[in-house]
Amino acid sequence: MIDIVNTGYEVLLTGMLSAFLAQIIKFCIFTIKSKKMNFKIFTTTGGMPSSHSAGVMGLSTSIGLIAGFDSLLFAIALGFSLVTMYDAAGVRRAAGKTAACLNRMMDDFYKHDVQAIGGKLKELLGHTPFEVIMGAIFGVVFAIYFHKFLVGYIY
Repeated sequence: MIDIVNTGYEVLLTGMLSAFLAQIIKFCIFTIKSKKMNFKIFTTTGGMPSSHSAGVMGLSTSIGLIAGFDSLLFAIALGFSLVTMYDAAGVRRAAGKTAACLNRMMDDFYKHDVQAIGGKLKELLGHTPFEVIMGAIFGVVFAIYFHKFLVGYIY
């Protein structure tokens, strides 16, 4: 078996698993709220919690646990994470609001025959700041517990 504890493999696995588990949580929340299953949730952006935030903060926290929270690697990873989360809550959210506005305008202009212009634009692109924060918290907590699990399991 490959020893993944305290290696780049642990960092990558932590980032991917935290993002994947956030998508599962997002699916469960959507299913409970809407009382219907929509498997497209697994491949869409937006929603609660932010899987992008969970993934990048899981990755950053894992690097901090392995290389140290005062390391250059952690500083780079955290900078990358902050840019990603800012983008999710800022730029992509604004693009989603713009798409919603354009969809309403096209509904009015084309008298509800939006298929004539190729369909509606995707509106759920970004996250609210709360969704980003919850994703980030999930990523940090997951990274800590996953690291402790691996260290306890291997050693």
